[in-house]
Order: sequence, then C-alpha cells, then structure tokens
Amino acid sequence: MSADVLSTLVLVAIFAIGMWRPVNMGAVALVAAFLLGTTYFGMESGEIIAGFPGSLFVTLVGVTFLFALARANGTVDWLVKAAVGFVRGRVILIPWVLFTLAALITGIGAISAATNAILVPIGMALAQQYRINPMLIGLSILNGTNAGGFSPIAVYYTIVDGALDKSGVHVGAGGIFVATFLFNLVLNLAAFTLFGGWKLRGRRELAPEDTQLEGDAPGGSGGSVSVLTATRGRTRADVTTLVTLTLLVALVVGAVWFDLDVGFLALTAAVLLVIFFPGQAKDAASGIAWNVVLLIGGIVTYVTMLQTVGVVDSLGKAVAGIDQPLLAGFLMLLVGAVVSAFASTNAMFGVLVPLAIPFVVAGDMSAFGITAALCVAASAVDASPFSTGGALVVANAEESKRDATFRSLMTWGMSMIAVAPLTAALVFLLPSL
Repeated sequence: MSADVLSTLVLVAIFAIGMWRPVNMGAVALVAAFLLGTTYFGMESGEIIAGFPGSLFVTLVGVTFLFALARANGTVDWLVKAAVGFVRGRVILIPWVLFTLAALITGIGAISAATNAILVPIGMALAQQYRINPMLIGLSILNGTNAGGFSPIAVYYTIVDGALDKSGVHVGAGGIFVATFLFNLVLNLAAFTLFGGWKLRGRRELAPEDTQLEGDAPGGSGGSVSVLTATRGRTRADVTTLVTLTLLVALVVGAVWFDLDVGFLALTAAVLLVIFFPGQAKDAASGIAWNVVLLIGGIVTYVTMLQTVGVVDSLGKAVAGIDQPLLAGFLMLLVGAVVSAFASTNAMFGVLVPLAIPFVVAGDMSAFGITAALCVAASAVDASPFSTGGALVVANAEESKRDATFRSLMTWGMSMIAVAPLTAALVFLLPSL
C-alpha cells in the first residue's frame, strides 16, 4: 500500500475513532503519528515530536487562561449585561446583540466553545422570556462566534495562519477577517428572516432592568442558578473588571499594532491578574482548554509528520491532477464541511490548509481565495447539533421545544454542508481562478 493511501486511511481512522468513542482525536493522532512514523517511515520519536506546534501551544494556553480569569472575575458577565442593557425592551435587537457579543468575545481571543458556553444559556433564557424562536437566538450566537473567529488574534485564525506560515504562504489577516465576518453576517440575516426575526419588529416587552430570570437553568439540570440579572447597578464595572478590560485592550493593541505574540501577551495579562487579584484566580487554571490544546497539537503533529515525509505534497499533486481547479477546490471544501459537522473545526483547519498549499504554489488558486473559502466552509457547519455549539443550543432550549429545536438545527446544519462549500466556492474561489 502506498504512503499516500495509508496515511489518508489512518487520518480517516483518527476522525472515525474520535466520533465513535469519547477519546480526544489529538491523542489518537499522536499515537498514529508515533506508530506510523516509527514503523512505516522509519522516523525517530524526536523527529515526530518536533512537529508539535509550540507557538500554538503558548497561544492556546495563554488565551484560554486569560479568558478563564475574565470569566471568573465577572468581566465577561459585565460585558454581557452591559450589551443586553442596550436593548431596553426592544426585542428585535436581542439576536443582534448576542451576535455582536459572540463576535466580540471570540474576536478578542476566546475559543468558540467558551463563547458558546457563556452566551448560549443566557440566550436561551432570553428566548424563553421574550418568546423568540430558540433557533434564531442559537444561530445568532453560533454565527456571531464564527464572525469573530477569524480576527487577527482569534484562535481559528491563529490555527489557519500557523498552517500557512509553515508552508511559506502569507494571507492578509484583515482581508480574511472582513470576508468571513461579512459571510456570517449575511448568513445570520438569512437565519433572522427564516426564523421570525422580522416578526419581532415593534414588540416591546419587559425592559432589561426589570428582568430577572432565576431558577432552573434552561437545560433543566435542576440546580438553582442565576441565568440573567441585568440591572443598571450591576452593569457598573468594579476595579477588577476595569483592570481586566484594560489588559484585554492592551493585548489587542500589542498584537495588532505592534505585532507582538498574542500567546505571550495573553499569558502576561493572565499572570498580572493573578498577581493583582490572587483570591479570584483559585480555579482559573482549570479553565485552560487542555482538551483543545491536545486536539490541535495532536492533529498538527500528525500532519507535520506527513509534510516531513512528503505525503502532503503528494496528495496535493494528486488532487491537482483534476483538470478543473474549481472542482478540486470544491471537493476540498465539501470534505471540510462534512467532517467539521461531526468533528472538530479546529482539527479540519490543521488538515485542509496544508492540502490547499500546492494549488496556491502552482498558481491555480489565490491564497486569499482558497483560505477564505476553507474558513467559511469548515466553520458554517458548526450549527450542527453534533458540534459543541449546536449541542449547547439543544440542551439549553425549553424542554417542550427541545425536540423541535434539535430537528431544526439538524436541518440547518446538514443544509450548510452543501450550501456553505458551494457559496464559498462561488464567492471566494471562482473569482480567484
């Protein structure tokens, strides 16, 4: 069996095992890299582990540690309550406030799973309180998360940019961010229209300062929790919040304007917060997304091993053998969408971006066109109920509407498998050929 075929089959097996059993795909990928590398390619273990993305490790740990601190000290709650306070009873604005919040939180460096975990329960509570279709609220958050997911300091973009840099390809961060943001904005406008957003026009309910939703969480776990308390007094930032916000702004300025490493900036901000406010940092380290670190580290290590032995280049040449670059590109987008709907979007970026590099080097596609297309095709399907965000939407929906929400989310997510790659190919890929 050729190296190309065997490596591809092993990669498929990694994703299959990750979906079949509750095991981190990154751990499976590390095992696969060790076994395949040592037994088939004759590599030393040191050569294999050299492909582990150390820079990405620092970024993921630093950003998620800082974000865990911001969540623990109330800064994230302050941002949520302050933004929702702007609604002032205008129900039609609630989905767009949540969309904007999701884009902002993810855009400043939070992983998508963390953003969804924070906003979805609150959003579903608002859907119940204001009698809004839970699909509209859920999709507004998920689309907003993707809209901010490709900012220059966001985790999604960091993964994509890291994969491009390894191949010596550069794509402007600003262009990718604008393209993906606009795509998700239009996508959310479609969801807003399909799920009754315009019917909310003119409706005014209880003003947020009079609203307090307490009791069982919408997911129905039975624990008494405060889902939303949006009073004017509680939107006032305390010293901890002001310091955290200042550090977040400093991180953005340092990363964007001074081109400093976002991972080390985030770690610096997190360490300063722990020094200044040690009492609020007791459990913050547990908020580091170690599962994501393992997932991305394992997948990238496996793909890097394949790049080292020339398998990725060989696969790229095989796909490039298709006479029509547009068709070849569309097939890559379709594969990315299918797998991302059931597995990790982060992992798919680590796999697909290197496979697209040969097309860029050969001049068949522009770096911007294929990168933007891959970004939207692999992330738009995150609304599948099998993804973390989609599952959160279903779990936090009203119990009487949970089955209907699951079916609607399934229909939407599966339709995105076809719609997102096709649209991305037409909008970004076709003009670049």
